[in-house]
Amino acid sequence: MAVCKVCFRHCNIPEGGLGFCGARTCLNGEVTAANYGRVTSLALDPIEKKPLSRFMPGSMIVSAGSYGCNLRCPFCQNNQISWSEEAMRQAVRAEYIPPEELAAIAAAYRSRGNVGVAFTYNEPLIGYEYVRDTARLVHEQGMVNVLVTNGTATQQVLGELAPYIDAMNIDLKGFTEHYYNEVLGGDFRMVKEFIAGAARICHVELTTLIVPGENDTEDEMRALTKWVAGLTDADGRPIGTEIPLHVSRFFPQFHMTDRRATDVRQVYRLAEVAREQLKYVYTGNC
Repeated sequence: MAVCKVCFRHCNIPEGGLGFCGARTCLNGEVTAANYGRVTSLALDPIEKKPLSRFMPGSMIVSAGSYGCNLRCPFCQNNQISWSEEAMRQAVRAEYIPPEELAAIAAAYRSRGNVGVAFTYNEPLIGYEYVRDTARLVHEQGMVNVLVTNGTATQQVLGELAPYIDAMNIDLKGFTEHYYNEVLGGDFRMVKEFIAGAARICHVELTTLIVPGENDTEDEMRALTKWVAGLTDADGRPIGTEIPLHVSRFFPQFHMTDRRATDVRQVYRLAEVAREQLKYVYTGNC
């Protein structure tokens, strides 16, 4: 049995068992990634789909995902590979692609405009070892690495990845402890610390999905963007107002079908509120 140190849960995993995320296990008394190299999704996407609007726009990027997640968002759009019963079946069917092979795939798609690899679809931080090992090889090819994440991981994990990640899109799903801790099963403080640390090491963009009745007030958007605007670099210089924010529309799905899709007018209004503090605000799913 051993304690996992990836996120706030600190799962005590028995030998051969799995942590809460369904992707970390204990082998010979040490925690390791059970999903290492196990790829469930692989595609060549426009980089704007990550979404990244101010990092190499117009590029394509090889996007790879595994299985498992350490949050429990009831509206998860990738639930088939995150935390549903289907996700566990995907774990069995996942194809093993070693780091060397994924880096080679990225290089092979240069002729189609590919600039690197995006680790996405499920939560990549719960398998950070594979991200680290692959990203190092992608850098050796002269290409870039992108992380699309919920930001629920320790500073130690961030430090492991820091030399190899060029850009991140991080979900800042709301701005209250109740929403993060009770609705999503996350840790509000850890996400904020991860975002603050990431913004000091690479290009960062944020995404906030607006869910009716949960995080859709102007007051909450003002609190969120005020915090983002106050972020600083390692030398204390302000950088927050330059961080792009994607304000995205919710559609009912998975375990949250008890409410309507977000009113488009509300998404646009909250984007206007966000622009009171931030220079770059985009709307999505509208």
